Amino acid sequence: MQHSPHISVLLHEACAALLPARGGAVLVDGTFGRGGHSRELLRLMPQSARLIALDRDHQAEAASHEINDPRFTFVRSHFGNVDAALRGIGVPRIDGLLLDIGISSPQVDEGERGFSFMRDGPLDMRMDQSNGETARDWLARASLTDIAAVIHDYGEERFASRIATAIVATRERQPIERTVQLAQIIEKAVPTRGHKQHPATKSFQAIRIHINRELEELSMALSASLGLLSPGARLAVITFHSLEDRIVKLWMRDQAGRTPVDPRLRHLPTEALGLPAATLRMIGSDVAPSDEEIAANPRARSARLRVAERLQ
Repeated sequence: MQHSPHISVLLHEACAALLPARGGAVLVDGTFGRGGHSRELLRLMPQSARLIALDRDHQAEAASHEINDPRFTFVRSHFGNVDAALRGIGVPRIDGLLLDIGISSPQVDEGERGFSFMRDGPLDMRMDQSNGETARDWLARASLTDIAAVIHDYGEERFASRIATAIVATRERQPIERTVQLAQIIEKAVPTRGHKQHPATKSFQAIRIHINRELEELSMALSASLGLLSPGARLAVITFHSLEDRIVKLWMRDQAGRTPVDPRLRHLPTEALGLPAATLRMIGSDVAPSDEEIAANPRARSARLRVAERLQ
């Protein structure tokens, strides 16, 4: 089966935001994927700069070997562990961090990875296939309440309870082990949708987010970035899901000192209000893909880029 090539979303916007005119000494691509952003950063970076890329996917590690540039270093690690990964190679401070949250096209297109309801394969869904619980094993042991909560909270699926009930009823008769099998269970459990989205879309997304602890990883990486970014360094985050974007937006607002307070107290200094001093400055507003990019790569349609700069 021919796989779709991976197209890095908001490629030029993210790299330009991370590399203002002054350049950067040490940059980190926290989610290497298939290397699109890393290659563009290397093209734009000064020869004296250094790029460190992280990813937990073994196929991403294999793809990193295709980059032959003395400025480039790959570290096998999940992005939530970025601080420990950098300490492990003796890098205490960085001048830019890029996080592209989500999955790459090859992960979706390869049935054996278990991410797609469109391609039959084992229910795996792990980005790091050498570690952690598979989607199959989780669905076999999780309670009805937990399955419904994950599908509702992470997938924003209105029929989460029906889907969870159908999953639990099916597993009592037979193991749920294949992607197409799960997709068919979900499809039968929900009313016919009046639009083009497959009934299993939100549930598969939710289970994937849960299995890979994607929201926890994002929160960990954001928190760790404050101790890594040098003054003036940039943080650029690309999200594809409303929950991810909300986490990034609210966190950046908090770090920029934009936490709402009682309007009657706005004249008081930050210290008097008991609020922490700002650590970041938000750069512009969120950036969405252009119509041209979405036409060329429909998977980009939900992407949002947010950028912030570390203060002194």
